[in-house]
Amino acid sequence: MDVLAAHGDAIGAFDALVRPLRDDQWSLPTPDADWTVRDLVNHLTAEQLWAPELLTGRWIEDVGAVFEGDVLGDDPVDRWVDASVQAREAFLAPDALDRRVHLSYGDESGAEYCAQMTFDLVVHAWDLARAVGADETGEPALVAWALHYAESRSTFLEPGPLFRGPLDVDDGADDLTHLLALTGRRR
Repeated sequence: MDVLAAHGDAIGAFDALVRPLRDDQWSLPTPDADWTVRDLVNHLTAEQLWAPELLTGRWIEDVGAVFEGDVLGDDPVDRWVDASVQAREAFLAPDALDRRVHLSYGDESGAEYCAQMTFDLVVHAWDLARAVGADETGEPALVAWALHYAESRSTFLEPGPLFRGPLDVDDGADDLTHLLALTGRRR
């Protein structure tokens, strides 16, 4: 699976969990410490809003604080849908994966940025599914892609502000269990 296919599948998987959210589910806790369902969807919506900006060569400083805080407003599902469509279109633009993207820690290729965004979507889809009691299994090819991506980047998942650090799992565990353990999550 190439990164654009994985990105499309990951957007679709997260979208399938966001669209049916009921009003009483937005305040549910998630596996992410201190995040409710709304906080989690807000995080991923803001991430999607950044993609069109960064893929056109803008710097974080150019955009400023416009995507900080609550980006969901009064209609969080529609805001998610709009942001995800914009991000998808930005990544599908000609040569988008070949562009240099100016991220907070330095420059990356558009392809690496897309891969990071895809990985984030896959892991947080599991978080959202767990929070709302939906099917947590994920699409096997997408989970395998995310696991391979994570395993190929030795420092990507080091303990810090993004991840708690890897947990031990049995060698015979499935891909989802391994992926979640790499991010400090238990199935």
